[in-house]
Amino acid sequence: MVTVNGRFPGPRIVAREGDRVVVKVVSHVPNNISIHWHGIRQLQSGWADGPSYITQCPIQTNQTYVYNFTITGQRGTLFWHAHISWLRASVYGSLIVFPKHNVSYPFAKPHKEVTIMLGEWFNADSEAVIRQALQTGGGPNVSDAYTFNGFPGPLYNCSANNTYKLKVMPGKTYLLRLINAALNDELFFSIANHTFTVVEVDATYVKPFETSLLVITPGQTTNILLKTKPIAPNASFYMLARPYFTGQGTFDNTTGAGILEYETSSNSTTFTPTLPPINATNVVANFTRKLRSLASSQFPVNVPQTADKKFFFTVGLGNSPCPKNQTCQGPNGTKFSASVNNISMALPSSALLQSYFFKKSNGVYTSDFPSSPLHPFNYTGTPPNNTLVVNGTKLVVLPFNASVEVVMQGTSILGAESHPLHVHGFNFYVVGEGFGNFDPNNDPKNFNLVDPVERNTVGVPSGGWVAIRFYADNPGVWFMHCHFDVHLSWGLRMAWIVLDGTLPSQKLPPPPSDLPKC
Repeated sequence: MVTVNGRFPGPRIVAREGDRVVVKVVSHVPNNISIHWHGIRQLQSGWADGPSYITQCPIQTNQTYVYNFTITGQRGTLFWHAHISWLRASVYGSLIVFPKHNVSYPFAKPHKEVTIMLGEWFNADSEAVIRQALQTGGGPNVSDAYTFNGFPGPLYNCSANNTYKLKVMPGKTYLLRLINAALNDELFFSIANHTFTVVEVDATYVKPFETSLLVITPGQTTNILLKTKPIAPNASFYMLARPYFTGQGTFDNTTGAGILEYETSSNSTTFTPTLPPINATNVVANFTRKLRSLASSQFPVNVPQTADKKFFFTVGLGNSPCPKNQTCQGPNGTKFSASVNNISMALPSSALLQSYFFKKSNGVYTSDFPSSPLHPFNYTGTPPNNTLVVNGTKLVVLPFNASVEVVMQGTSILGAESHPLHVHGFNFYVVGEGFGNFDPNNDPKNFNLVDPVERNTVGVPSGGWVAIRFYADNPGVWFMHCHFDVHLSWGLRMAWIVLDGTLPSQKLPPPPSDLPKC
């Protein structure tokens, strides 16, 4: 398997707000590779963002690229991962950004901080899995296990001695930094007989609330405060991660486990938490609606009160015709596909950011991505007869610092399911969400423009919609895509061009000299 420095998960990167981070990546593998610093704004450093064929050509065998960026105005739990094909199945690690010196958390300092990366394990080569799926047009083989910091845990038949154990002292508060680095699965997370307090998501502070259950999509992070019991019980406690899924395809219906142990106890029994049903969409909605920005004087919100540019995007599955002289294993003999506004994005053979920067877009991309569906339909009702997607490389151009609103509408084509949408280069505010079809006349009246949660990845509800707002204050070319890699591979992706502003600090500088070539 492809790993960084021989480790799975890869090495932890620790920095402080305001630090410059310089990472030299050398490829010793036959695969093309690039690394994305998930959630880092990359202000004026779009060349370091990492998605292959978007901001750079991939790093080829025996080549080197130095990622060089400054962490501005951000602190919290993020992560890094490969951003080409399915290599992030094994190429990922945590990126922990501490506050500036002498700046405290907006909560009492914990006794200890622990990072837990939730991942997905494939017995097969994940590259072979997606290669086969794209060839046959069918759904890819699913993973074999979920992992806690690389360990599948005791609920699988061969890995009882490969179990992540979190040892704690009684009567202490622990800050757990949870990261969902799984490839294709949203996860429920719970700890038996313990509640905890959510204090941060996607490296932004939230109003604290107590819960015994987390919902975390691929690409999301969540920080929780766990207060241990005052007296060590004679027991240990399972921490479980299990998928949330409502789609029609197959999925990895297993449970990853770690164990919470008290240092002084004899652990005679192990308690198991109860997790909601696999398809408990109402539980997911109840959880996400609790998330609110801290919105304090020290950590204010800057949500656009109005929007210069409004977009309505359908996100979901579709299909494309089977090539001649081939049998395909997708719906009714076609190939599975996925799209935004029915456009399944074809990746170019060169990088979009270079094409844009050097004004060589001809034959690479066009700037006519539709701001709403060209053929409206009852998005969450009975699907239309024709569910074929259009392939293309179309981008949206945004003026510098425009206030942007995007409503992402899930569809029921080939099954309603949740889609964790990730935006590169920006945090955004989640101003509204709901089930059914978005109502442009009435739903905006209920938007939260006071303390909406700020994130970089949001789940479009299964059979519903979500509305986000942000300022386009970061010049460059920025990817937006579903963080299920299966949907990403099928084309559920698009990109924004944000034009330069007038000041030097509002312009994208030229690329570094070692930027990889295609």
